[in-house]
Amino acid sequence: MVGEARRHVNRGELGAALRALRQASGKEAKAVARSAVVSASKLSKIETGKLAPSTADVERILSAIGVSDEVKAEYLEATRAAATEATAWRLIRRMGVHKAQEQTRSLKARMTVLRLFQPALIPGLLQTPEYIRAILSRHDLGEDVLTRTTSARIDRQQVLYDTTKELHFLITEPVLRWRIVSAARMAEQLDRIISLSRLTNIDIRIVPLSRPQQDIANHAFVVRDDRTVTVETIHAEIVVTDPRDVSLYVRKFERFASTALSGDDMRALIKAIRDELLREQETG
Repeated sequence: MVGEARRHVNRGELGAALRALRQASGKEAKAVARSAVVSASKLSKIETGKLAPSTADVERILSAIGVSDEVKAEYLEATRAAATEATAWRLIRRMGVHKAQEQTRSLKARMTVLRLFQPALIPGLLQTPEYIRAILSRHDLGEDVLTRTTSARIDRQQVLYDTTKELHFLITEPVLRWRIVSAARMAEQLDRIISLSRLTNIDIRIVPLSRPQQDIANHAFVVRDDRTVTVETIHAEIVVTDPRDVSLYVRKFERFASTALSGDDMRALIKAIRDELLREQETG
């Protein structure tokens, strides 16, 4: 695999290559595991492709084996590439959007802390049924799929009331003004956000246009337990697991959070925008 490590590899190929390197070095698995600060069983699972190693795991294993810096650099690059997985939206549509959302709900069920940054839309967990349907109707779905997908998204909002989880939502102000639905329906959506912001396990913050920003609001992302990041692009959903990459998103979230409004100040801003929408509805 040396010299070919830059291509995308699956965990089976990577594990087999690590085992081959270890065997070529003449070192026993137990000795390598001890030096790499991993259990012998974990090393065995990595070598047999049953467990996907992190970049840190691979770096420690390679150091324990004693490979050259050049070989180590190639393997780490391959591992880093493998740690970012993209699932194209066309594949999600093929298996059914509602099924993909059920998988998302399962993922949320396992996490304890969620951080969601959204510069384009109201976060899915906070959306009203009308807002959800307006978003999904833009995806060329059949009526049956649209109904089932809307129901699945509403069902997974039950996580909002699970007090064992911390949910942090960071939304930019333009999202509150973006006309996905009518002014009246948008006012209802803002009222829902105000109501949910009073739940003890939920922290909703708004990044106001009036404050100078330290960062760029490139795209939406979700950080789960500081271990996994999900990024939605136009063509695919990307899952990031490399700790170094995950930390980039955590820091980005924290920079925006430091300039955001929370509590009563946040609610006052939302109420002001809601009142603008209601006045528009009355005069329209």
